[in-house]
Amino acid sequence: MEENGITQEELSEILRVRRQKLADLRASGMDPYQKTRYDKTHSAKEIVENFEALEGKTVCIAGRLMSRRIMGKASFGHVLDGSGQIQIYVRVDVLGAEAYTFFKKMLDIGDIVGVEGEVFKTNKGEISVKATKVELLSKSLLPLPEKFHGLKDPDLRYRQRYVDLIVNPEVRETFVIRSRIMKLIRNYMDNRGYLEVETPILHTLATGSAAKPFITHHNTLDVDMYLRIETELGLKRLIVGGFEKVYEIGRIFRNEGMDPFHNPEFTTMEFYEAYTDMYGMMELVEGLYETIAKELYGTTEITYQGRTIELKAPWKRMTMKEAVKHYSGFDFDAMSAEEILAEGQKRELEVEAGMSKGQMLPVFFDEYCEDKLIQPTFITDYPIEISPLAKKYSDDPATTRRFELFICGKEMGNAFSELNDPIDQRARFVEQAEKKMAGEGEAQIDEDFVTALEYGMPPTGGMGIGIDRMVMLFTNSYSIRDVLLFPTMKTLNGVNVKNDESSKAAEAVNVKAEPEKIDFSKVEIEPLFQDFVDFETFSKSDFRAVKVLECEAVPKSKKLLKFVLDDGTDEKRTILSGIHEYYEPEELVGRTCIAITNLPPRPMMGIDSCGMLISAVHNEEGAEKLHLLMVDDHIPAGAKLY
Repeated sequence: MEENGITQEELSEILRVRRQKLADLRASGMDPYQKTRYDKTHSAKEIVENFEALEGKTVCIAGRLMSRRIMGKASFGHVLDGSGQIQIYVRVDVLGAEAYTFFKKMLDIGDIVGVEGEVFKTNKGEISVKATKVELLSKSLLPLPEKFHGLKDPDLRYRQRYVDLIVNPEVRETFVIRSRIMKLIRNYMDNRGYLEVETPILHTLATGSAAKPFITHHNTLDVDMYLRIETELGLKRLIVGGFEKVYEIGRIFRNEGMDPFHNPEFTTMEFYEAYTDMYGMMELVEGLYETIAKELYGTTEITYQGRTIELKAPWKRMTMKEAVKHYSGFDFDAMSAEEILAEGQKRELEVEAGMSKGQMLPVFFDEYCEDKLIQPTFITDYPIEISPLAKKYSDDPATTRRFELFICGKEMGNAFSELNDPIDQRARFVEQAEKKMAGEGEAQIDEDFVTALEYGMPPTGGMGIGIDRMVMLFTNSYSIRDVLLFPTMKTLNGVNVKNDESSKAAEAVNVKAEPEKIDFSKVEIEPLFQDFVDFETFSKSDFRAVKVLECEAVPKSKKLLKFVLDDGTDEKRTILSGIHEYYEPEELVGRTCIAITNLPPRPMMGIDSCGMLISAVHNEEGAEKLHLLMVDDHIPAGAKLY
């Protein structure tokens, strides 16, 4: 087995050698972990950018030793600091024999070092520092990923972001750009008279959105509390209180699914302005995106995942009904609820009897429109059924003054002409609460917010935008995990155990644990088939071991997961499986499963599913239970089952 380009045996030897070096350093009174500071004079970037002024002068740099080439009495290396890399040149006649031996024998790739020396340029033209002194500041006990293999496994990159940042400079650049975007957003809002505020993360009610909250408990007050699912109601209270322009950038927490565009905790900016409406919000967000694009890249034209996106205002505007009619041909104004239901069921959309036209409209929109909205587009006039906080039209009370912003087929923001009628607001809260009792949502009645509205809130425009999705757009990042330093990951038993010598020693003891006692007394299984199948027919089914290379939720589906599989051939296999209720995608990546591989392709949600993954299904206390059949990872991809 290889780890980062080296075998397990080689890794064990590296661990042993590095720890022995540390022991030797400590024994000689040179414990690197006792160092408390190092006085740098310049960064790598400053030296490169100011070479002409610094040539021949002494500098002190510090960073991680990323490479080293030992060539007898002279050596080269590269030191990485927060600004970039710079070459160091180490000579025995300059450093001294003892110090040069220390450099060769006691330092390792990954160590943190301080280097004092003279700035010069090599014969090949590379700006470098000729070392007169090298100091070990911290010892690296684990090897960095091997140069030509690197750290490429996405799951490992997200779990060990610290290593990812060391070895992948493009990842560092993504988060530098994210920081710049945050500053640009604040400057834009501040320059327009907005006041940045902070509202509570912990709430005693789960209100304002239909999202499922995380629940915790406050011990002193002895009450359950909810991590916020929005910042809206607090900010609108401030509008009532007299602040006319407010915004908050902060974390939101939703206990829901995960995919390339969703993480349980994410960053939003919500902003509210008195005496304007949703059209004022449109103008503001157009200007925000346009400003960021120009500041970052000097143009309003950017590229995202191979598509050219033009962010220059004004952006396209369509009502939701217009979009559905344009992209699907269905005219909701000309059709009855029964006709819409029949068309939806015919196309296997998630509609059911009893749903209103307003409830079915977004289902058709999600299916036929969303992924077509590549250029920035405002979709307006949402049904009241899905817009509990938006003001409705007086001449069309079933429709609200709301829009969502779409770019590259994804929702990027949500805005309202805010509802400020306390009587209407309370009625909608009551309806939400009734749906919760019916098991359809999580909303509760926030009586205090209704009270605030009763004091009077001016006409107000409000909007929320996803900061993470904005950063994805401006950094051309495919997944939300690529723009979060520490994305949420499923807990693994000992994520770093494979790198730890003490754990390897513990494994060698081979202590046998007590087998888990499983209660099958309440299990119900489907009766065995009574009809026999002849062996020749059965043998035509090709059961193979497959490795899960990628797994993600299928957009617009609550059930389907899309698997990209290694089936032992040169081509990757795609299979869709309706098991999202039982598994999150990230916990299945890297697992070995069983699939039937010779079934004809079956179109599902516009994707050909080429085969079927095998699961075990039973009933327990009236509920269906499912386990995806996963086998020993030592079984190679493509191994045939008999």
